[in-house]
Amino acid sequence: MAITTAKAGLPPGSLVHVGAVKTDRPEITLIAYDEGGIEEKRFASIVESREYKPAHGRLWLNVHGLQDAEILGEIGRRFQLHPLVLEDILNTHQRPKIEDYGSYLYCVLRVFEYDPASRTLSSDQLSVVLGESFVLTFQERRTGIFEPIRERLRTPHAPLLKRGTDYLAYTLLDAVIDRYFVVVDQLGDTAEQLEDEALASPTPALLRTINLVKHDTQLLRRAIWPLREVLNGLLRGESTFFQPETRLYLRDIYDHTIHVIETLDAVRELLGDLMDIYLSAVSNRLNVEVRILTVLTTLFLPATLITGIFGMNFERMPLIADGQGFYVALAMMAGVAAAMAAAFWRRNWLRL
Repeated sequence: MAITTAKAGLPPGSLVHVGAVKTDRPEITLIAYDEGGIEEKRFASIVESREYKPAHGRLWLNVHGLQDAEILGEIGRRFQLHPLVLEDILNTHQRPKIEDYGSYLYCVLRVFEYDPASRTLSSDQLSVVLGESFVLTFQERRTGIFEPIRERLRTPHAPLLKRGTDYLAYTLLDAVIDRYFVVVDQLGDTAEQLEDEALASPTPALLRTINLVKHDTQLLRRAIWPLREVLNGLLRGESTFFQPETRLYLRDIYDHTIHVIETLDAVRELLGDLMDIYLSAVSNRLNVEVRILTVLTTLFLPATLITGIFGMNFERMPLIADGQGFYVALAMMAGVAAAMAAAFWRRNWLRL
């Protein structure tokens, strides 16, 4: 609904942010690097960035926060990005894809974070633009996923400084896929915890949690599955932006993607089995409760029988005139019930 409302009636290429605003204000950071070293710069405004002259040949520009279309428009003019690329960057509901625009490569993928405590999955869109001497990354908010890469760039004489921007783009993709491994492992741990809970105490709240986690795994799979095709296209040599030596590393993250998908499918199967386990546990608990109620009802049957016999309207009946008759009848009821209860206990009919 948000997509159609925000974009209704506008021509293609219109710069309108679509999606949730996840930062107070956009943050722009630039890393200029080459074999000679590295220089980092943080810009408070787009006007301040116009006066900056990089001292190194390769650029990595990162933007946190996509709500300001003016900033995206300025970046698009400087790096000569197509309006449709800027439109896709601002629309945070894109599916993973890769597009070749001749002078640069545009890639969209999603970054996930999972909170085991609340059992919630969050998703952010990541857009990567790879050019001959620059890499542009656009994130909805600060996640810290690329901080290890920045630390590697800050290391003197780091191998990453000597390689081209295609290797930096590979490193960014590798960091995202490594995060997938963490999220899938956390989902697997949650599924195992839910399995233990389903066996111990199946409740309607547990069923809702199982359905939510199952929905999260489906959402994650829908984001990872197209990424496999994206990497497969890069490996086939459809793009000239990645050098042959870098494609060897792309093959590695392609294998990692397949591994993530297989692990995620195993988690999905476990969650599917959890539904059967939950229903079986509920059915078993219901059977136990019905058995307990049946046994308790059976224990009262002798008392009902004795009461019915002594309640018949005959003038002459045993113990009618006896002063202790009432207590004898109660003792008979209690004795028969106790004997039956002992027999049922030995047969484990009274145990949960």
